[in-house]
Amino acid sequence: MDILLDILKEMVQAHPKSAFVSSLYQQYCNRGGLSKKQLEGLYAKAEKAQSISPNKLATLEAIIKKKPTRERAAATIKAELPPRDEALGSLINEILVKYPEHKRLIFLRSKFEHNEHIAASESEEIKKLHKLLLKR
Repeated sequence: MDILLDILKEMVQAHPKSAFVSSLYQQYCNRGGLSKKQLEGLYAKAEKAQSISPNKLATLEAIIKKKPTRERAAATIKAELPPRDEALGSLINEILVKYPEHKRLIFLRSKFEHNEHIAASESEEIKKLHKLLLKR
């Protein structure tokens, strides 16, 4: 005996023009079940209808209570970024003044300006390029 199907059929008869009820009926027939929120909406509508017996409403309420409540996870706390190394930014800019088409440094400046993490190897690379290209 399928109480949900009985309730849905009675609701479709009681409210033939209701898009909500017909949608729930179609979903139940196609998928074989409804979500907790959908069942709560159905219960709220079914309570107002006098044609549905209190026993079926009690069964529907029990089915709703039995379903798990899914809650959204709390927002995660992001770790703060380390402070920007302004000296590194000035080294990048000094090199780019003399060599404005240097693709690697353009990429690293983009990372620096967007506050993305610049790895230790990349910062060493910038210092090495500064030494090679400007400190002759």
